[in-house]
Amino acid sequence: MKFPGRNKANQLAIYLYFGLAILPVLLVLVIFVLLYYKSSPILEKTSLIPMLSDQSWLPSQGEFGFSSFIMGTICVTGLAVFLAVPPCVLGALYLSEYASSRVRGWIKPVFDIFAAIPSVVFGIWGVIVIVPFVKDFSGLASQFSDQLPFLAAHNTIGYSILAAGMVLALMICPYIVTLSYEVLRSVPDGYRQAPLALGATTWQMIKHVILPKSLPGILAAIVLGISRALGETMAVVMVVGNVPRNPTSIFDAAYTLPGLIANNYGEMLSIKNFDAALMLAALILLVMVMFFNLGSAFLLKRVLKRQGQI
Repeated sequence: MKFPGRNKANQLAIYLYFGLAILPVLLVLVIFVLLYYKSSPILEKTSLIPMLSDQSWLPSQGEFGFSSFIMGTICVTGLAVFLAVPPCVLGALYLSEYASSRVRGWIKPVFDIFAAIPSVVFGIWGVIVIVPFVKDFSGLASQFSDQLPFLAAHNTIGYSILAAGMVLALMICPYIVTLSYEVLRSVPDGYRQAPLALGATTWQMIKHVILPKSLPGILAAIVLGISRALGETMAVVMVVGNVPRNPTSIFDAAYTLPGLIANNYGEMLSIKNFDAALMLAALILLVMVMFFNLGSAFLLKRVLKRQGQI
């Protein structure tokens, strides 16, 4: 028995859902094309590779080097991830496998509140608390700079990669903890009960069963946190120092690509090619995020394939 009306409605729904699914991809392409178009004047004047490798940023003299901004973005994000991921994953494991329902009921809403705090509040908190702490800590850490050069304190003002990394780590913690917790809780209870019934300890059950089963989801949570960190602007601008040079120590001041755009966008009309340079900075940041997410998706696919889930 045929139902022409139903088949037509189903086909219409398929087209509608496909359009909604492809819309984010089209939006990213439109943003990419517009940024490339807006940055084309400076690309026609100067080759891209020299600009990416040069750290000289003198817009009034027509010198637009992005090396220091790219390095600053990578260093701040990398340090934030290094500080945030281990405690976040362990915290999610505690909430999922060890904490009582009462403890989870108290702690989990706190992470939701953390995720809703505006970034400027984190920045102010960083200026008041983190920057003085880093300033005091730099003197102690410099004693080990002979063995660990990245601890060399070239300035003692506190505004540095370390301060920005600590603030940014706190900002991405709620996302990683919450998503990792949801992934861990999605593992069926049968996977927990079977090894425990065979005499395994809770940690053995987590290590050999829960973590391998939930690893792809935890990696996805970490990727989301890193993507959030790459684009953070206000909080990082307030504590990183905003000095356009390649950092050699975690106590050095730095400058990030989002900070470059936020601090200079209002001045771009007064200097030739300044607007195109800032658009190019936005394009570079977009490409960095795209490559990172594509690489993460490839890695996640390899993990799933190795586990036999695809």
